[in-house]
Amino acid sequence: MIHQYRNNGYNIVMDVNSGSVHVVDDCVYEVLPEAERLFTEGTKDKQTILAAVQESFQAENGGKCPFGEQELSEAVDEILELAEAGQLFTEDIYEKYIGEFKNRQTVVKALCLHVAHDCNLACRYCFAEEGEYHGRRAIMSFEVGKKALDFLVASSGNRVNLEVDFFGGEPLMNWQVVKDLVAYGRSLEEPNHKKFRFTLTTNGVLLNDEIQEFLNKEMANVVLSIDGRKEVNDRMRPHRGGQGSYDEIVPKFQKLAESRGQSNYYARGTFTHYNLDFAEDVMHLADLGFKQLSVEPVVADPSEDYAIREEDVPAILKEYDRLAVELIKRHKEGRGVNFFHYMIDLSGGPCVAKRLSGCGSGTEYLAVTPWGDLYPCHQFVGQEEFLMGNVDEGITREDIRDTFKGCNVYAKEKCKDCFAKFYCSGGCAANAWNFSGDINGCYEIGCKLQRKRIECAIMIKAALAEES
Repeated sequence: MIHQYRNNGYNIVMDVNSGSVHVVDDCVYEVLPEAERLFTEGTKDKQTILAAVQESFQAENGGKCPFGEQELSEAVDEILELAEAGQLFTEDIYEKYIGEFKNRQTVVKALCLHVAHDCNLACRYCFAEEGEYHGRRAIMSFEVGKKALDFLVASSGNRVNLEVDFFGGEPLMNWQVVKDLVAYGRSLEEPNHKKFRFTLTTNGVLLNDEIQEFLNKEMANVVLSIDGRKEVNDRMRPHRGGQGSYDEIVPKFQKLAESRGQSNYYARGTFTHYNLDFAEDVMHLADLGFKQLSVEPVVADPSEDYAIREEDVPAILKEYDRLAVELIKRHKEGRGVNFFHYMIDLSGGPCVAKRLSGCGSGTEYLAVTPWGDLYPCHQFVGQEEFLMGNVDEGITREDIRDTFKGCNVYAKEKCKDCFAKFYCSGGCAANAWNFSGDINGCYEIGCKLQRKRIECAIMIKAALAEES
């Protein structure tokens, strides 16, 4: 299975099953579809392929072939060499192991601790409903947090590296408990042969020097929530009284990013129907000095005025192309930044489990509410049909865990023939559930945007490779 596309002047060919990516000339690009058809049928003879290609071109061009015989011959040779080397038309080696994969032993390796179901902002698109998550405002106690970390250690098997994300609402509203839980986690490391990696997501309102110092000491990554330009941010991320947050948080975020050496953080925004020119927001954040950026499409009920609609998709796809070209330009000028959705590893990539099933929600990754309930991930919190257990008793609904364990790219009908499946790993289970009623379903708009981001990311790799 191959995927081929043109972007920014590059002819790009992806061999989906092997992960190989090729930049080819026009002749090879045009020959490939017919060559793939013949390969699929079992024909690998050069002369047979060459004759079929010539016949196909002549049929399409009124009896004329747009390429010379020598050029066509060399193109077929190149394709056959790549196929022989296992870089084109390769077989899917994963599907036959999917039964074994679904029945694999899993351990819990990561928790999202909802230390505060409360927030000091009133972001319009917040899936957590200003921190309430379909329920009540609450703050996690130190005792519940301790039980959560104990549960993680007890459920992690032989895995050494464990991850804990402090989340909300706004986690800085429960700052003392965050600090106490980090200290408790550190106390568990040596006796249990574990190593905690702590992260935190914040809107920045409560950031100060003391908090910054602690974050820099203990947090492997910090996500800084800001949507971009002042008018864009303040429209969607106001205080409860309606006043904007941009002027308040920008200096704090800039200071934190600099104090971390412009690494191990993300300035993370959300774009909506109201700023389809989101490349401007990415560039605005870059011009503010941020080097690690992520601006992502809002996921919202279509009835919301800010929701992305099907008719917005063409404009968004063009904007991703525009952003990719701008990022290449800035890189060549020595002003490069990292954009999360364009970061792609073409040499090794993620492990097989992550390729097939993604983030591990409901199996390796769980969310914990302030009162200690366990859910498959933060986006399922408050949906009682997904309540899996609690920190006192552990997982009591193994059927939910087993359902998520079976969630993979081969269980999703629309993933099977998609070129992006081993990069997106089937997408977000919560989005699939919310838009199709099935965790093995599909969020159509999200898939279209994901495919474009992958194409842009690969094109950027091709463009930058020319310089080296």
